[in-house]
Amino acid sequence: MDVLADVVTAMRSGPATSGRTDVRGPWGLRFTESPGATFHLVLQGSSWLLPPDGGAPIAMGPGDAVLLPRGLEHSLADHPDSPLVDFDPSIEQPGDGEGARSLLLCGTYRLDRQRPHPVLSNLPDVVHVPADPGRHRTLHTTIGVLGEELDANRPGAAAVVPPLVDALLVLILRAWLEDRRCPTESGWSRALTDTAVARSLELIHAQPGATWTVADLAAEVGLSRAAFARRFTEAVGEPPLTYLSRWRMTTAARLLRDHDRPLATVAKEIGYTSEFAFAKAFKRDFGIAPGAYRKQLAVSGT
Repeated sequence: MDVLADVVTAMRSGPATSGRTDVRGPWGLRFTESPGATFHLVLQGSSWLLPPDGGAPIAMGPGDAVLLPRGLEHSLADHPDSPLVDFDPSIEQPGDGEGARSLLLCGTYRLDRQRPHPVLSNLPDVVHVPADPGRHRTLHTTIGVLGEELDANRPGAAAVVPPLVDALLVLILRAWLEDRRCPTESGWSRALTDTAVARSLELIHAQPGATWTVADLAAEVGLSRAAFARRFTEAVGEPPLTYLSRWRMTTAARLLRDHDRPLATVAKEIGYTSEFAFAKAFKRDFGIAPGAYRKQLAVSGT
């Protein structure tokens, strides 16, 4: 079980949208707040990211990736002082001057924000992964391939680009977590690399409906109950059974969204012995009954 991939799959509520932006200086684009996570890649040239809330501008060069997990309003420009216009992907972007050329890929990932997983909710407002020839080769190779496909506009590009864009979300998150890996600090970079904690997470994700106890999980990873509980809580930020309950509800929401299985079947899959107990727990977490939640998704088209 790949925990990071499982988390991202559970959080995504629809396909990514993206568009090629080819501009020459001077230029400045303002991106309004998005219901998903916004991302930008610098494929050629350079750009400045003007973060939310007037933070310090961030210089971006070829191969850089940036993710705004909460989709806050921000801007991109060839210079921090360049005038800004609202970005509209349906029209040709301004920036057809005689200055330096920049080729960007800008887009949005549709994510379920009603109950975000800690991997996403604990991220900063801006996740910047600079190009580094010695690190994150898969990410930067993917960005390079995207740049070639979008710049050359060769036959078949429409089939190549979307899956690469889909993969970028995991690649950016993995690069960010790897850069912050530290065995003495809490957080998901530690949780996914601590052998015992990572193994317990794999077990929970693989079998959310199992009747796990702290003692069971501790035995599976070869630790005492107390040592395991302490190690898990320090890394993940919450006790094992609290996380198990969280993941069960996240899994239930995904099943309700993606399948038409009866509620009793969903309840059994995530470890509840009765539909009533499941419905009560789901409503406590989501503020709505599971049947109504499914209907709500059907009406909204998500």
